[in-house]
Amino acid sequence: MASNPRREHPGTYVVQDRNNQDELARLQVQDHMITTSMGGVLPEQPTPISFKRVLDIGCGSGGWLIETAKTYPEMTRLFGIDVSGKMLDSARTQAEANQVSDRVEFLLMDALRMLEFPGNFFDLVNMRFAQGWIRKWDWPKLLQETLRVSKPGGVIRFTEADTGTESSSPAFKRLNRLLTQAFYQAGHYFTPGGDGIIAHLPELMHQHGVRNVQTRTCTVEYRAGTPEGQLYAENLKLAYRTTLPFMRKWTRVPDDYETIYQQMLVETQASDFVSTGHLLIVWGNK
Repeated sequence: MASNPRREHPGTYVVQDRNNQDELARLQVQDHMITTSMGGVLPEQPTPISFKRVLDIGCGSGGWLIETAKTYPEMTRLFGIDVSGKMLDSARTQAEANQVSDRVEFLLMDALRMLEFPGNFFDLVNMRFAQGWIRKWDWPKLLQETLRVSKPGGVIRFTEADTGTESSSPAFKRLNRLLTQAFYQAGHYFTPGGDGIIAHLPELMHQHGVRNVQTRTCTVEYRAGTPEGQLYAENLKLAYRTTLPFMRKWTRVPDDYETIYQQMLVETQASDFVSTGHLLIVWGNK
């Protein structure tokens, strides 16, 4: 691995402002919410204690990697990479607070350029919610890199969401359609629907050399009055603030956006609020 200090490169993430504290807070909320909803950090893996070296690509604020280190003390070296130094600063602070910094390391690195690790190095390469920064033309090279740094037989694991969410909030559904359109227009989705990533990811992995590709779909439901439902509402409150510049760039945002946004905040706090979504875990071997 290179020992010289790395510099930040321009990124493709939907929130361009790397000093955006709302986005940092949102990613921390999302990490906790999704891990809880899915039943853990590696719910589908039969023998996670066999993974000694782990890489988390696009780790953001580090929530998944830190929780993985806490859950599986048998894992000896865990690396998280991200293009945002601000995110990594927060991740390192959290790793210290959770007493896992002796095994967890966060590195400034642009996965779209290359993964700066030796070949045949990792037992597990993980990536969650990369649709926020990977465009459809970036996948082939990234998959080649994940295969290169994985050990023979190592696991490559991706988690993505279907944005075609069912919800009792009409305002949220309107904003969600806008964000989905922007994702497609910007090249993050292969097709214009909410399944613009998850419908294509298993075949994409197979085409580019990942073996034994398997999938697991998780249906997640968030209701008012539950801890998960409150986290979900907080995630939406932050998301439709931080992604507004991205939506303005890639689709037509209605003049009454603020009115719709405020209505969403009211509807997600209503006693009968419910929202259902789908997550897809796809994994395979080198």
